[in-house]
Amino acid sequence: MNKAFVKESDGDDDDELALPALPVGSKNYMTPQGHQRIKDELLHLIDVARPEVVRIVSWAASNGDRSENGDYIYGKRRLREIDRRIRFLTKRLDIAEVVEPSVHHGSDQIYFGATVTYENQHGVEQTVTIVGIDELDPLNGKISWISPVARTLTKAREGDEVTLQTPAGIDHLTVIAVSYPVPPD
Repeated sequence: MNKAFVKESDGDDDDELALPALPVGSKNYMTPQGHQRIKDELLHLIDVARPEVVRIVSWAASNGDRSENGDYIYGKRRLREIDRRIRFLTKRLDIAEVVEPSVHHGSDQIYFGATVTYENQHGVEQTVTIVGIDELDPLNGKISWISPVARTLTKAREGDEVTLQTPAGIDHLTVIAVSYPVPPD
């Protein structure tokens, strides 16, 4: 198939679109667990996934006509996706600043890495952990440190009431509990 008919770009333009926005002048904070997870994914892509796809593409190329060879065409596409992800992860690890949240163990003040239970003005309790933007998982209670809720809660203490500006109006949050992981021995 002629490249003119394929809706793909060979450029690296997609890399920058995938980067979550960091506030200007700030660092890419990560917990040690998040940093390790990204590092493990990068090593898996480099050591396992990419060599396997290269092997398939090499085999498919040796079969002759590449224009109608699905293994070759889709293998090359998958190789581009893997290379793009490797570049993305490498950039994220290069700018990462690992922060150990356990240094605040025993504190009742909210900082990066805290697990916070709060109640809104309607009496609904919620528990969240403040993590880096590459670790966020809202369905499992992990919110980014740059999110409005995390920014509102940061530096508050147990028992404090903070005001959160939402699109629906002002919400008052009461901090019920703050905890940090136990420091490693």
